[in-house]
Amino acid sequence: MRKILHTPIKDEDLEALNIGDVVYLTGTLVTCRDVAHRRLIELGRELPVDLKGGAIFHAGPIVRQKDDGEYEMVSIGPTTSMRMEKFEKEFIKQTGVKLIVGKGGMGLETQEGCIENKAVHAIFPGGCAVLAATKVEKIEGAEWTDLGMPETLWVNRVKEFGPLIISIDTKGKNLIEENKKVFNEKKGPILSRINEQIRFIK
Repeated sequence: MRKILHTPIKDEDLEALNIGDVVYLTGTLVTCRDVAHRRLIELGRELPVDLKGGAIFHAGPIVRQKDDGEYEMVSIGPTTSMRMEKFEKEFIKQTGVKLIVGKGGMGLETQEGCIENKAVHAIFPGGCAVLAATKVEKIEGAEWTDLGMPETLWVNRVKEFGPLIISIDTKGKNLIEENKKVFNEKKGPILSRINEQIRFIK
């Protein structure tokens, strides 16, 4: 049975989640990446979207404006979350956002933000941007359009958007960092065996 989070997301919705769990999102998902983070944290500008209990997507979508003036999502793939690492802890604290979605993992600062403010980071699989667009039922708003299409805050109504793999949970566990340790432990013996067989190349 699918685990579906609904916005506004409550603390108790996240407490039972662990790294590696797969969830889906129904409700509001706002694209929010580098410049929007910088405007809030470095420039002190108030976000034009209320993210309390909400979800953001580190993404630079392709959007088409229809003849009736409404917007249509064409493609919405994740961008690298680590680019937002230096802002995310403070962003979580200031906005009350509960779910951060992106590509790849995030670091210690975001882990601390997730522990202190009961939030999670999740990975959306890369290469599925057009599929993801089919989960956007409607674009309900566009804020800070002066930033250009990729950096605009696109306010999307989504239904069972995912799969989203929990990479940082409310306990501060970090899936990517834990996997690195496991892979590095396996790597040593394998490299030794390879080196034994290719010594003649050196």
